[in-house]
Amino acid sequence: MKRGKISSLKGELHIPGDKSISHRSVMFGAIAEGKTVIKNFLPGADCLSTIACFRKMGVEIEQNGSDVTVLGKGLDQLAEPAELLDVGNSGTTIRLMLGILAGRPFHSTVAGDESIAKRPMKRVTEPLRKMGAKIDGRAGGEYTPLSVRGGHLTAIDFQSPVASAQIKSAVLLAGLQAEGTTTVTEPHKSRDHTERMLSMFGVSLQEDETSVSIEGGQQLKAAEVFVPGDISSAAFFLAAASLVPDSEVVLRNVGLNPTRTGIIDVLKEMGADLEIEEKDAGNAEPYGDLRIKTSSLKAVEISGDLIPRLIDEIPIIALLATQAEGTTVIKDAAELKVKETNRIDTVASELKKIGANIEPTEDGMKIHGRTPLTGGAKVSSHGDHRIGMMLGIAACISEQPIDILQSEAVSVSYPSFFEHIEKLAAKA
Repeated sequence: MKRGKISSLKGELHIPGDKSISHRSVMFGAIAEGKTVIKNFLPGADCLSTIACFRKMGVEIEQNGSDVTVLGKGLDQLAEPAELLDVGNSGTTIRLMLGILAGRPFHSTVAGDESIAKRPMKRVTEPLRKMGAKIDGRAGGEYTPLSVRGGHLTAIDFQSPVASAQIKSAVLLAGLQAEGTTTVTEPHKSRDHTERMLSMFGVSLQEDETSVSIEGGQQLKAAEVFVPGDISSAAFFLAAASLVPDSEVVLRNVGLNPTRTGIIDVLKEMGADLEIEEKDAGNAEPYGDLRIKTSSLKAVEISGDLIPRLIDEIPIIALLATQAEGTTVIKDAAELKVKETNRIDTVASELKKIGANIEPTEDGMKIHGRTPLTGGAKVSSHGDHRIGMMLGIAACISEQPIDILQSEAVSVSYPSFFEHIEKLAAKA
């Protein structure tokens, strides 16, 4: 796909539903008792993989665009799947589902695409094994396909080596089925969608700054879920409107969960012209409208506790940094190496092709700005949706058009991404 420079962006968008919350709403509805109704579900490839997996376990799920109804019959009614549970490209699906499968008294086999086959799973399978699940796979359970024989689980006190919502969620979902109280402690607090949603579904949790505890044997009750717009998807248009001249864009109903709003903190520190209007969400996930205008940006340093709150936004932050005055330093982000691609190396190599001055480091990158992007090159998403979207925004400010290979990867989380760029550009 070839894309070129845009003169300005104007208008408003309804950002597709949050991917993390969409996954969880289907999973929790599937193991709850009763009818769960989900509004603004993200019908992207990843979330559709979650629906497909739970249908294979006998759960009745009706999907009509962004409206989904899940007819749950409780954990005990999940059936042994007769075929492979294929998660596609979705790390969230496989890691969280492993936590559920760990406690189910049947056998299942889980696998995904080529990208999933390279992603580390032992960080999840090891604690689940300690709880009593029998899990095997390539390299001793490090890589898919994974074979799971679940059953009687015993609670553990787990110290996670990294701040990861996927690891935390898998252990908590296993803990829901375990004898005793399971505690997960992280070095920094990761996104808390699982904790919030478990509470919505009637589960009691004990939380402090970096720990969560769950007592086994609790039953989920069906709920109504409104999925706010995905702030990780909104981030690309926040960046675009900041960078493209004479732009003003409003993004409606975007999720504002404090464990996910690191991108907003960074934009403000860089000097972005950003206004937030919060809505009344009650006890559900917080959300609001974001208004962003073109502005001059300055370099920042991003590290420590902030990293888990913006880990998925680092590719687009790197692009922002190429247009900011000074040198932006990102560190403590080694987790990027085990995403859909090694995002540290991939972001650096693809942006360099179009003129960026960027150096990958062991745990992040240094980006020197302000550097005009020349474009005029072939770049690739390497099958990573966030790299694909970042390159789509880079094309909007490049001097010459760029040819984005594997641009279809954006459908994983934002199927209408390129249409939304055209919509805003058409109004300019």
